[in-house]
Amino acid sequence: MPPGPPLPPHRFYYLHNFQRALDWVQARHGDLLDDAEQQFLACFRALPQDARALLVRMVMRRGPWFRAGKLAYEEIPHTQEAAAPLLALGWLCAEQDLSLSELFALHTKRELLQILQGAPLHAAMRKADMLQALADRAGLRQPYAAWNPQAAEPVWRVMVGERCERLRLMFFGNLHQNWSEFVLADLGVFCYEAVPFGPASRAFQSRADVDRYLALHACRRALDEGADRAALLQAALACTSAHPWVEQRRAKVLLRIGQACERAQDWPLAARAYTASRFPGARHRHIRVLERMACLPQALALAGQALDAPESEEERQRVARMLPRLRRSLGQGAGARRTALAPAVAALREDVALPEPPGAVEYALRDHWHRAEAPVFYVENTLVNALFGLLCWPAVFAPLPGAFFHPFQSGPADLGAPDFVARRRPLFDACLAELEDGRHRATILQRFADRHGTQSPFVAWGALDEGLLALALDCMPPQHLRLFFERLLRDLKANRTGLPDLVRFWPAEKRYELVEVKAPGDKLQDNQIRWLDYCVAQGIPVRVCHVQWRAP
Repeated sequence: MPPGPPLPPHRFYYLHNFQRALDWVQARHGDLLDDAEQQFLACFRALPQDARALLVRMVMRRGPWFRAGKLAYEEIPHTQEAAAPLLALGWLCAEQDLSLSELFALHTKRELLQILQGAPLHAAMRKADMLQALADRAGLRQPYAAWNPQAAEPVWRVMVGERCERLRLMFFGNLHQNWSEFVLADLGVFCYEAVPFGPASRAFQSRADVDRYLALHACRRALDEGADRAALLQAALACTSAHPWVEQRRAKVLLRIGQACERAQDWPLAARAYTASRFPGARHRHIRVLERMACLPQALALAGQALDAPESEEERQRVARMLPRLRRSLGQGAGARRTALAPAVAALREDVALPEPPGAVEYALRDHWHRAEAPVFYVENTLVNALFGLLCWPAVFAPLPGAFFHPFQSGPADLGAPDFVARRRPLFDACLAELEDGRHRATILQRFADRHGTQSPFVAWGALDEGLLALALDCMPPQHLRLFFERLLRDLKANRTGLPDLVRFWPAEKRYELVEVKAPGDKLQDNQIRWLDYCVAQGIPVRVCHVQWRAP
């Protein structure tokens, strides 16, 4: 039978995308690659197309073990022929030992009953129970052919998985993004801001920092799997880096280790982890652990330092609640008991009785109040963040060093860095200056049209439309927008949440009001209280509406 027509090139889209990533890494990180990695890049390019396609298919799937019969792709008609060059290079291996649990992952229960005939297994058992019944073989490792001598197909292990993971990290600068980003972008599912990339646009400046990132990633994964916390703490402590971005990741891993130690009530180890971490939130957790250890003078001293120079409004709020308790424990007297809410915030309360709805309380109150002449929208955090993100788009997406290093970033890599705003302060000032002369309205609406659907850390496109934006810009004075935006800029991570649920507009009067909604029994959260305090202090119209269910 004559061969059919050749498949169109787009059938190998994933191979094309993988090669693009490898070329990108070689161009920007070539000096960080060792000889084996350079040789891998050269050999990969020289392989036959089907061999390259098969390897990429396997790398993109969950492995590292694969049954040849399960690798069925129309564009790779002869799987075993495609695998031959990969086996010759040692990139695939059929003779590697595999464990019983790995064998179980490759086969169905029915297949395992055939393979393991003579074992104390029966069809009524669940697969997990079958594995448990063979606990005496848990340590046994042998080639697949020894486990299944009658197999009609080979089983291969991908031997270059870690190398491909390293290259993926060097391309994306993280391990939570994967190769599907190319596909989603090609299909138009995600659209990213086009940021210019120079030769220095790369995530890592040294090979050692790539090693440290991978070590920290392994540490974090081992923590989730229940590994020894003391050993993980030592490993994280050893991963120091001069690179601020890698060091911030280390600080976060130390924080997570501290939290795991707290859950296990290992207070001394938690204190060590929190002492070493500079990640936001570590200090107030350290104070709490010192209190648990009955190290009250040290806890009080650290609380005093935090209150004198708080890292954030959240820390000030949390420490202010701790101090009276610490002082009472030390016999120093706590002073007047603090109320849960400042009087000005408590005065915002309004009670509304409604029939209990089938859905969320926010929608029930929105529908109760909504009028054509006074529309109400459930926006929560989306509206203020979007107005900020659209106005300040040039500052957020400025191509500063260390901010962007691949085409699939929804925002700058240093968004959570302490100096994020400081590095861009002139750019943010230029954007906020548009609020002074009214240019902001046209800028926001035009940017909404021009950038619609483009990924942004501040704009949730599905929650907005042009009508809502226009109403907001008509009814929310620019002075108030500046107040919102300046508070966002104080702490972008913490202050992007906690905004009130509803916004009410009175277009004829050019005014608005924000409303935080609480169902029966609900309490205000800390970040909501901080926003309410701020709104009251700045004269921004806001209220808290507690809904009570009306008896039918």
